[in-house]
Amino acid sequence: MAKVKMKTNKSAKKRFKITATGKIKRWRAGGSHYNTKKAKDRKRRLRKPTLVNPGWEDKVRGLLKEF
Repeated sequence: MAKVKMKTNKSAKKRFKITATGKIKRWRAGGSHYNTKKAKDRKRRLRKPTLVNPGWEDKVRGLLKEF
């Protein structure tokens, strides 16, 4: 009988990446529509990725079970 493997959360796998130093990278929300009312510098900031807050890292790692 085969052992049951832990499955990675597929939506989390698409949303987060692990950096070389082990931190978790994410993309910012809110940049896809209703952009006419947003300032240029705000839209530019939304294009760039950022790191997951350290308080959330253990929860995200739980979704990415292979790491």
